[in-house]
Amino acid sequence: MPETAILDQPVSGAKPKETDPHGPKKRRRLKVAHPERCIGCLGCMFACSRIRRGTVSLQDSAIKVQTRGGIEGDFVVVVCRGCEDAPCARACPTGALEIKPNGRVVFHEDLCTSCGKCEEACLIGAVTLGKEKKPIKCIHCGACAAFCPHGVLELEEVES
Repeated sequence: MPETAILDQPVSGAKPKETDPHGPKKRRRLKVAHPERCIGCLGCMFACSRIRRGTVSLQDSAIKVQTRGGIEGDFVVVVCRGCEDAPCARACPTGALEIKPNGRVVFHEDLCTSCGKCEEACLIGAVTLGKEKKPIKCIHCGACAAFCPHGVLELEEVES
């Protein structure tokens, strides 16, 4: 009788089963590809908060659209850049923001003490504390890009 694998675990001496014939999944990162197209509609912010947090709240959005230069100034889109050595995660004293081996930063809400050190450490202001005083950080899901009517945002693949 041949050896079998239980729950896709290889039997001893067998090669591990590949889950994707095209190789491992690449990490995705949100990119502000065409900032000049932004009209400040805030659709990206509402999409983010609605899909990620289940609320319609600008404060609970991981992406921020701001104006620079007053009412006639340009719009600036602030979003996590997926830093290689993420300062937000390094600043977290409890490990609530964890840097994974592929470079992603994952938030563990149960470890968060709402100290705000991650918000202070983010050099571009992409990590903010939401209504519940927990960090709101982009996970690069692309929801905002899908709702942007002008193609300001794009997802790009990055090497892990």
